[in-house]
Amino acid sequence: MRYLNFNDLQAKLGNRSRSSIYRDLELGRIPRPIKLGSRLYWPEADIDAAIAALPK
Repeated sequence: MRYLNFNDLQAKLGNRSRSSIYRDLELGRIPRPIKLGSRLYWPEADIDAAIAALPK
């Protein structure tokens, strides 16, 4: 399983701004990150599933 850091997540979501990504988190559009140490990571498979579930 591959984990995305914030910069990887931003690139995967079309270079969305930090505030837009955190807004998506609050609205439940993308899954919550996993905290490893002091950094946040998102499982890539979860992000792919969230993107696929978005209305076209």
